[in-house]
Amino acid sequence: MINVLKYTLLGFLTYQPMTGYDLKHRMDSSTVHFWHAELSQIYTTLKSLEKENLVSSSIQTQNDRPDKRIYTITSSGINNFQRWLSDPVLELSPKKETIILKLFFAAQLDKNSLLSQLHLQVDLHQKQVLYFKETTSRMVQKTITEFPTLTRDALFWEATRRFGQEYEELYVKWLEECIQLVEEKF
Repeated sequence: MINVLKYTLLGFLTYQPMTGYDLKHRMDSSTVHFWHAELSQIYTTLKSLEKENLVSSSIQTQNDRPDKRIYTITSSGINNFQRWLSDPVLELSPKKETIILKLFFAAQLDKNSLLSQLHLQVDLHQKQVLYFKETTSRMVQKTITEFPTLTRDALFWEATRRFGQEYEELYVKWLEECIQLVEEKF
């Protein structure tokens, strides 16, 4: 199985050198909705990438805080990342959705408990729709303004943002259909 975190980190490092903490922050403000990792996983992967000569690191001394390790992608890392990026995805990614699993077995619940859970999910997904429409959209626009050289990248950031929004809108529609089904036939 391909270590996608490896390529996520290499991808971010193509923009600029960063610390592990910076990479975690960057993921949490961008790819978290479709690819995320814990800080410990990031540091473990960075050590592996350095052993593979895909990144190099240097220590930056700080007077008032502990020193920090800054990672930079190497030419081998760029080549490796470009190869991965060029390879087509030939299979679907497996999904794990707790609410769908619960719904699969939901005939064992009482109607009110099931409706309560479904309404809660509608609220959560509607909040995600707003997040993608407003917050994420503003973040993409702000980045373009601050870093005009990333305008081409921003085209694809906007495409992934739009996917998130449309996915969440579809999820809300599906949940509302499930609520209607429960109300009419359960």
